[in-house]
Amino acid sequence: MTETKITQPATVLMSGPRIVFMGTPAFAVASLDALVQAGFNVVAVITAPDRPAGRGMTVQQSAVKLYAVAHGIPVLQPEKLKDPLFIETLKQFHADIQVVVAFRMLPEVVWNMPPMGTINVHGSLLPQYRGAAPINWAVINGEQETGVTTFKLQHAIDTGNILLQERMQIGENETAGEVHDRMMLLGAQLLVQTIFPAQWDPKLGIHVT
Repeated sequence: MTETKITQPATVLMSGPRIVFMGTPAFAVASLDALVQAGFNVVAVITAPDRPAGRGMTVQQSAVKLYAVAHGIPVLQPEKLKDPLFIETLKQFHADIQVVVAFRMLPEVVWNMPPMGTINVHGSLLPQYRGAAPINWAVINGEQETGVTTFKLQHAIDTGNILLQERMQIGENETAGEVHDRMMLLGAQLLVQTIFPAQWDPKLGIHVT
């Protein structure tokens, strides 16, 4: 059994549904920050374990972990997402909903755990560009438009009930990095709209318009 590392909180927000956030890179930090700034009750963060990186191979913490620790949110860093200790620890947070942004594929035992389901922020207008690197592929293929989708996770990759979508133009000379930075903020805004408490039926776990 692998060890599940937990960083204990100093303070936790206490409004709205109980949210567990899953993500690792800077792209995900924007969404996590948007939830925190909007006053949502983010009860825990799941992120990648600390890894050696860079020329000196010094141990690096993920961008999401650094943000969570700075804001007093508990952090779990499982090596394996099917680890029984991790699963049991995750259950103890009693999440109403889970949010996934730029993270690993989740096993069903994880994504199917909260009563309101697990939603993902994906950097394309699904069903276009499912899978990895959707921003890069949109730019490589010369697309003039892309966007962000929020949807409920199901078994297959980047499938499930689409909740909200927001379109954005790709400039003629715009790089993938520039699109990434704009989409990071757009996705964060869309996430807040998606899980605003008044838009969810807690019994059915679906988006209500």
